[in-house]
Amino acid sequence: MAPSAMSRGSHSIKALSEAQPVPYWLDDPGKPHPEPALTGPETCDLLVVGGGYSGLWTALLAKERDPRRDVVLLEGREVGWAASGRNGGFCAASLTHGLGNGLTRWPDEIHRLEELGARNLDEIEKAVARYSLDCDFERTGEIDVATETYQAWELRDWYEEMQRQGLAEGVEFLDAEAVREQVDSPTFQAGLYDRRGVAMLNPAKLAWGLKRACVQLGVRVYEHTPALTLKPYGAGMAVRTPYGSVRARKVALGTNIFPNLVKRVRSYTVPVYDYALMTEPLTDDQLKEIGWRNRQGLGDSANQFHYFRLSADNRILWGGYDAVYQYGGRVRAEYDDRPETYAKLADHFFTCFPQLEGVRFTHAWGGAIDTCSRFSAFFGTAHHGNVAYAAGYTGLGVGATRFGADVMLDLLAGETTERTSLEMVRKKPLPFPPEPFAWTGIALTKWSLARADSHGGRRNLWLKTMDRLGLGFDS
Repeated sequence: MAPSAMSRGSHSIKALSEAQPVPYWLDDPGKPHPEPALTGPETCDLLVVGGGYSGLWTALLAKERDPRRDVVLLEGREVGWAASGRNGGFCAASLTHGLGNGLTRWPDEIHRLEELGARNLDEIEKAVARYSLDCDFERTGEIDVATETYQAWELRDWYEEMQRQGLAEGVEFLDAEAVREQVDSPTFQAGLYDRRGVAMLNPAKLAWGLKRACVQLGVRVYEHTPALTLKPYGAGMAVRTPYGSVRARKVALGTNIFPNLVKRVRSYTVPVYDYALMTEPLTDDQLKEIGWRNRQGLGDSANQFHYFRLSADNRILWGGYDAVYQYGGRVRAEYDDRPETYAKLADHFFTCFPQLEGVRFTHAWGGAIDTCSRFSAFFGTAHHGNVAYAAGYTGLGVGATRFGADVMLDLLAGETTERTSLEMVRKKPLPFPPEPFAWTGIALTKWSLARADSHGGRRNLWLKTMDRLGLGFDS
């Protein structure tokens, strides 16, 4: 290793010396107190299981559709404690985990999917204003940046393809000089700037604000109340909890990576662990050094990519790259902390922004997200249409979960709508195989993606086969 690299590595490690292993967003003295747990029996028209974005949006939209509907929401721990409260805060219009994924999988529907996604993001912005959701919502857009020459060519080719497809509205290609005028990193060689399709926000505050809005509309929220079993009961369903039970006409499941109460759904998702760092607040001089004036979110174009953005108090969140799957698909608290990944992320941060040498990290954390074999949400019903579910958002659920909530409510109503008629909604991804095949396939795919990043983007036979089958692995 060259002396400069050794020096940078040592500096990166020192920058982590005071980092707390907790999500920055949840480390907030203004965090609301949890609602009491359910004790005893309850009845309702609609039971929502899960207090992340998926469940919160479902409960809120259900009351907006019919204020008289009696809605109960159960959360096993506290609202927003898991993926909804510890993500990067990128609220994207895309419903398909990016335009490229959507165009590949649903080319005949992509214009409608893009339109529905843009409308969904607009509705989130309206809800933020209507319910006074204090979540630092900023419609700043996002730049996909190239850090290698081949990535710059790929971004230009992709932009030209977007233009041919009529899907480039609001998107601008930036050459090296133009992208560095937006954010100055010596590693940036080109960029695609989506000016309207992404908003930045504080993810935990969004979850807490949605809970407050739900309660104000009359939703009965019970925290520290895991749903243990789901069974038919008369014309509806019954859910058992540790200290009580709920009988409901309809049930919406928004549990995502946690074991679905409809057991046949479980094989469609696997947990992938994602990690992030947060710096101390930057000074005005430090911000000038990197020229980050317009506060966009950014993500690089590698297979193993980073995502990064500014917080309201001008910290930099730096996450991604490693996407870790644990054998057996286990979700355990000890996997949330991974020092070897933090060290790698810190080193990459200072490679991107050498101007910020001396900046310290205050928080370092990780957690599981749910992914499926097509990388975007899937939907379905069970128990003769009395239960609906949505899962598989693959780390891009801050915005798409609101769309998924509308889908679940449409399905529970038995309605044919512009959402339920979509192939994306009607068909499911391929399930993951049992172990050891799942772990072997994911490990081989991750190795192949890393190899492609270091070999000019060239995809090996395994990745080409996965591409043909519509499978793969994405952080």
